[in-house]
Amino acid sequence: MPIESAATLKKEVKLVLKQQGYSVKRNGLFLLENNEREERRKVHEIAKAERVKEKENFLRRNLKLIKNHLIDGKKLEIEKIDPVLIEVEPESEEERLFRWWNIIWWSLPYERAYGRQMRFIVWDKYHDAPIGLIGLQSPILSWGPRDKYLGIAPDERDFWVNQSLSAQRIGALPPYNDILGGKLVSLLMTADIVRQKFRKKYRNQKTVLEKRILPSNLLFITTTGAYGKSSVYNRLRFKDETVAKFIGYTQGNGTFHIPNALYEDLVKYLEKRKYDVRRGYGSGPSRKLRLIDLSLQLLGFANGISHGIKRALYLFPMVHNLEDVIQKGERPEWTDRNIEEMTAFWKEKWALRRAENNKSYLEFDSEDFATQTLLDIEKYKELLS
Repeated sequence: MPIESAATLKKEVKLVLKQQGYSVKRNGLFLLENNEREERRKVHEIAKAERVKEKENFLRRNLKLIKNHLIDGKKLEIEKIDPVLIEVEPESEEERLFRWWNIIWWSLPYERAYGRQMRFIVWDKYHDAPIGLIGLQSPILSWGPRDKYLGIAPDERDFWVNQSLSAQRIGALPPYNDILGGKLVSLLMTADIVRQKFRKKYRNQKTVLEKRILPSNLLFITTTGAYGKSSVYNRLRFKDETVAKFIGYTQGNGTFHIPNALYEDLVKYLEKRKYDVRRGYGSGPSRKLRLIDLSLQLLGFANGISHGIKRALYLFPMVHNLEDVIQKGERPEWTDRNIEEMTAFWKEKWALRRAENNKSYLEFDSEDFATQTLLDIEKYKELLS
């Protein structure tokens, strides 16, 4: 790549950052002009638009399948909601449903899953409709707030972190989201069946880095609130137990502010300068972070992967004595949570009360939603033009 192309690429980066609401200072530092919640949502629009445009044919082709399993709010009988966790298998109808909603529904764009992966659709057997999604993957190996809270020593990270998962996606779909279905989905993520499936799936598997076989225990799950603290996870309890613990904030690092097309240009930029840009199995999300950070620093941007949006970090223990298991070597005392009891608890504590006080769920219309989805696809395409 000629030297003058670096200047062109730098202009491209500046343009993308400004589109997302950043101002770029003379010293190369880029900062959000407005860090309010709604403005932070807008920061993700370009990345989401990219995903939608890339999968447009898939989204259109599967809209009929989605409509077949959508329920109007007026037909939702809350007392009869009967959830089950369906593990998503490759090339299945459930995978198409999961992918479709994962792309369309959330303002925070999906990212490729790395390492270990478990995906579930929370399915309402009575209404034959999806309540929500749970997408789990291998967590970041070194994560300051988590490691400090749990007392994980640097030389033991591989051992303990590989007995956990990170929730990339947790949430409810319409019309269940309007009756606090997100709390139900979050509760069910900690159900006994999830850790049982983890044990069966990853028994006797070697870790990528150390090539050793670790206990196939799912001791805890971590996730982040997309735009700060989460109203779903805060005060999330089951009976007398705290299900989600707030343990701090992330540093505000990541890659979503660099769209995929721009990322590929940055990789080519590094490759022309003889840097090692190999990517592939085992490299994980940290590899993308390092490549983006290096390229932006070379182009003169001071904060590289630091996008400035700090997310609240939550811990979902699957054992009662998590800290003692990690710090003292005690045997895990597993939580006892089944789907039926958690569903009944959710209905009494949240869903029925919400429905009584807020009738917005009744307004959801599946035909209107399908029409709006097609309009949104066009909107995202225009955003990238």
